[in-house]
Amino acid sequence: MNGEELTEQETALYDRQIRVWGVDAQRRLSKSHVFVSGLKGTVIEFCKNIVLAGVGSLTLNDDNPVTEEALAANFLIPFDENMGGGGSLAELCCDSLKDFNPMVHVSVEKGDLSSFDVDFFEKFDVVVISCCSLAAKKSVNEKCRKLSKRVAFYTVDCRDSCGEIFVDLQKYAYAKKKADETVECQLQYPSFEEAIAIPWRSLPKRVSKLYFAMRVVERFEEVERRKPGETSIEDLPNVLKLRNELCLAHSLNESQIPDALLERLVVSTKEFPPVSAVLGGILGQEVIKAISGKGDPLKNFFFFDAVDGKGLIEDISTS
Repeated sequence: MNGEELTEQETALYDRQIRVWGVDAQRRLSKSHVFVSGLKGTVIEFCKNIVLAGVGSLTLNDDNPVTEEALAANFLIPFDENMGGGGSLAELCCDSLKDFNPMVHVSVEKGDLSSFDVDFFEKFDVVVISCCSLAAKKSVNEKCRKLSKRVAFYTVDCRDSCGEIFVDLQKYAYAKKKADETVECQLQYPSFEEAIAIPWRSLPKRVSKLYFAMRVVERFEEVERRKPGETSIEDLPNVLKLRNELCLAHSLNESQIPDALLERLVVSTKEFPPVSAVLGGILGQEVIKAISGKGDPLKNFFFFDAVDGKGLIEDISTS
């Protein structure tokens, strides 16, 4: 992000936001470049939030056609859009997002997420991916870490009324107010691969059950070569078997990953719109913090379950 000043038009448009987080934070937002892949309901909520906040550019990646499920969760798709025709999800969402804030440059990048090399991510300040495999999460995160500049990396997943956000800001410095003074702080983040490799038995006893359950389902989809969400009630016995094997390997009591929770994740794979709104709001807030360098950032997992209405932050790291 360069040091260009806000234009007169930007200052007028973002006047209320500038009053909240200051002109320097808004300048950073207006010069930032965000890449997003996997356009389901939660990510759409996020895109809407950051476009309204005034990022410099947003690049969308999702070549999938419109489906009935997409129509149910994605409010950016025009009502008269027919399934299977009229463009990809990214193209349709791009047109709608431009109407939210004409000052944000919204574009489409075609291609499979796994096909983008390290240099591709050089032009972005933030990378957000969703609806992708365990291998894709690890690979994209690693590519972002190989760059000479720091690229903030996020994954977000929503299944039924449950959701997870992962954050990797690498070595991150930020400022926060303490009493009447501003304090400089620094955090060190692990990669996604490093975080999930930490033995379960070494984690705090009160870690969210959703953390373990998501790892089980993620692993099952990888072993069975399934796309995210391609599970059903018929898979539950094998998922429970894998849960037992992983718990044994990690010396974790199976009660930490309840059958009922795994059943919800395996059977109800569609996103629940109210939960998408919560996760999309939290993710937007965190990305704005990372870009502006103001406020305590989330480290490094966030979980939400509408059943109990709780949002939990878990620091899954060795530091």
